[in-house]
Amino acid sequence: MKVDLSAALERHFGWTEFRPGQRRVIETLLEGRSAAAVFPTGGGKSLCYQLPALELPGTTVVVSPLIALMKDQIDALAQRGHSAVRLDSSLTADEARKAMADLRSGAVRLVYVAPERFANERFRASLRDLDVALFAVDEAHCISEWGHNFRPDYLKLTRFARECEAERLLALTATATAPVLDDICRGFEIDESDAVRTAFYRPNLTVLATSSMPSERVEQLERRLDERAAGATIVYVTRQRDADEVADALRRAGYSARAYHAGKKSEERTEIQDWFFEQPTPIVVATIAFGMGIDKPDIRYVYHLALPKSLENYSQEIGRAGRDGETSICELFASRDDLNALENFVYGDTPSGAAIERALAEIFTEEAQPGSWVELSLYHLAQSSDVRQLVLSTLLTYLELDGLLSAGTPTYSTFELAPHRSSQEILSSAPAHEQDLLRTLFHHLEKRRKWFRLDLEAACREAGVTRPQALAVLERSAERGDLELRASGVKQRYQLLERPSSLQQLANDLTLRFERREEAELGRLQQVVDLIEADECQVNRLATHFADPLDRDCDHCTWCLRKLGGKVARLRLPERSPSAIAEGPWRRAQLLRQEHLEALEEPRAFTRFLCGLTSPRLTKARLTRHELYGVFEQVPFAELLVRAAE
Repeated sequence: MKVDLSAALERHFGWTEFRPGQRRVIETLLEGRSAAAVFPTGGGKSLCYQLPALELPGTTVVVSPLIALMKDQIDALAQRGHSAVRLDSSLTADEARKAMADLRSGAVRLVYVAPERFANERFRASLRDLDVALFAVDEAHCISEWGHNFRPDYLKLTRFARECEAERLLALTATATAPVLDDICRGFEIDESDAVRTAFYRPNLTVLATSSMPSERVEQLERRLDERAAGATIVYVTRQRDADEVADALRRAGYSARAYHAGKKSEERTEIQDWFFEQPTPIVVATIAFGMGIDKPDIRYVYHLALPKSLENYSQEIGRAGRDGETSICELFASRDDLNALENFVYGDTPSGAAIERALAEIFTEEAQPGSWVELSLYHLAQSSDVRQLVLSTLLTYLELDGLLSAGTPTYSTFELAPHRSSQEILSSAPAHEQDLLRTLFHHLEKRRKWFRLDLEAACREAGVTRPQALAVLERSAERGDLELRASGVKQRYQLLERPSSLQQLANDLTLRFERREEAELGRLQQVVDLIEADECQVNRLATHFADPLDRDCDHCTWCLRKLGGKVARLRLPERSPSAIAEGPWRRAQLLRQEHLEALEEPRAFTRFLCGLTSPRLTKARLTRHELYGVFEQVPFAELLVRAAE
């Protein structure tokens, strides 16, 4: 497809020049091929799908986990006269119906979708009605099992793209090492010559690290805020309570500061984001939940009051500063004592061997034979196995990758509808070819109070249609305003391809696999410490990690500035503060363990409780409310695990 890209850029966006890499990616897509774009944070990834969406015939689907990004980009497009919609968990039923109606009518050709939306069989049925010209996936590094933010649902996105017969794919990320980019290209079937990586280095960012004990940091932060000119600021912390406490302390000191984290309601988070954009010198104290997709160009400062969890996270977070090209400062207050909390998050995600065995026993029952289908409720499987749902999703993905299972379309056990008009009025407003099917569906309704429960399976058998066909007709009726449709009780469906020869051996193999992931995540933490203590230019070391080394020192990182100032350039962090397992609380915890063996008997489960890490069984037993929950959160998980296994 031939397009004058310079003219299109100016016509649609009012810009006269492309940023590095953008033209090449867009040309690849318009020529009909799939592409990958690895641009630094703020490097202009969004234009790579927005401009093609306005030129290509058909619909562009953008998959993104970032609701803030969706909202921000849709608003920005609207200001330029372009329409787009989003489909995510924050929409009301009426808003979602209108969005789908606009897509079907062609009034809108660009839709932003959260990844979890593809677990909704109603949505997937609706997507098949669209002519998908481009299927773009943001945060594409999540497809890599060995990347810093592996999300099992991303591995299935390429299958969904094939289901909706997307003509081309686009994978986008700001953080991909060379092996992760290889995984992206392999997973999305992108030729390596169509993968575009632009320069990582940002010369306007001063990157500093300061050795600092946790108890000193708020005072040090206040000194920095006093010493430096006021400007929009993000302060990153590890835990939600830290965000609240630091924001309170800054307000008491006279600063305009707000806390932001996932524990706040959606409406409040949106209000804080809007406030951050509108104020000239706002300070947001946040967990990593803040900043993804926030395109505020004049952020002057990014402070870390704890170690980031990986170099990938760190580069993304500092990359939010100085997108306008002006000088900005990023300072990390570092201590090895930060490692306890960060390691706890890693250990808390690793299931025990016994928990994996319980999960496998429910998946591979004696009745389940090759060729048969297994329906699983992740909620119930999490409760019975004591493995968190996100970790179960990873486990099931491993079983798929090993050829034991094949995922089918997730289904809902219950469908209900509330008519807004009489059945005759609904039928008369439907297209003639849909009326017989609607009539059959209505015959299988059971009256409740406001809602009618639908026996979808029986209706489909009688009508001789598939579930997606029936749901698509109901969805279109809902879009016309004839009825409201809701679903509940989602179940994951898997076809059993092969029974493992030994469940015990499979459990052992999976346990080792999770332990290797645990080691990899702990290794990422060590990479952050190594960066801070590096006896070389720290910016160059970071750039080299992302396969984009500099040909000289940067002269504006801590190592370079110390060297230029005549000091010993290398920064060293003190060893961790000594920790001890107090015998009094330990004995009380052991007594509690005997009272709750189902939840606490396994060493890893008991250690999670002591470190303040939740699990399905702990929540069910209400032990997360116990006074001893998290009593040893300052003690390294590995030390507690050894003691718990004695």
